[in-house]
Amino acid sequence: MNKTELLNKFAKDGEQRLELARVLDQMQRADTRSIPCPTQFLSPALRASVEPLLAASGHPRHVFTGGYEDAERTICVFLPHWQEVENYDPSEDLAAISAAFPRQANLTHRDILGGLMGIGITREKIGDILMGEQAAQIVCLRETLPIVLSQFNQAGRYPLKLQEIPLSQLSPAPQTVKEIHDTVATLRLDAVVASGFSLSRSKAAQCITTGRVSVNHVECLKSDRLVEEGDVLTCRGLGKCVLVQVGGQSRKGRVILTLHRYV
Repeated sequence: MNKTELLNKFAKDGEQRLELARVLDQMQRADTRSIPCPTQFLSPALRASVEPLLAASGHPRHVFTGGYEDAERTICVFLPHWQEVENYDPSEDLAAISAAFPRQANLTHRDILGGLMGIGITREKIGDILMGEQAAQIVCLRETLPIVLSQFNQAGRYPLKLQEIPLSQLSPAPQTVKEIHDTVATLRLDAVVASGFSLSRSKAAQCITTGRVSVNHVECLKSDRLVEEGDVLTCRGLGKCVLVQVGGQSRKGRVILTLHRYV
């Protein structure tokens, strides 16, 4: 398929069509110029749309990276024919910054992101923001690093002390997981969402039909969709859970589930 055919098949709206077109442009640039070509940062939802696009494009050589393992926001780097994935160094395209602030500041993720956008940095230039007690670690495109270091001097009314750090020093907080063991009558999405987020079946169905629920980071409006082991379920405002295991049946004929909810 050519570029237009790919976009017609995989883009669900005009905004996503533009985002996917940019990805395809970088893929073509890596092929024609024979150099590594990164995209801007992709949200989990956009990455979920990019992956089938790449499969339909013949699986071009590429790597997703956000600067550390299991990063939420990632770039996709298209590699030339001469470069192996294992020889790619993420620091070629990504940088990390430590932004220290006074103890009494009690800054949040929103404060840091708002400060960055206040100096004209768009969300696509910034990856994950890892919050600590007295410092935030910010992943950004390497091309954005000079602007951040020279202009991002405060968040809210508090001053910041900035320093570039190696990607290897990024330290995401360990995620807290609550293991849930439950049984459901069916593997329908509304039943599993109800179990994973401690909702009634009707409330879960309402969350789905109003567009709050995604399966593997892709919005799903169908309550009767069947989910599978390994699926990641997110509900806006409630968080994320993973269907870790689908067991056998209980004595009452219900399906036994194990879910991990991230809290």
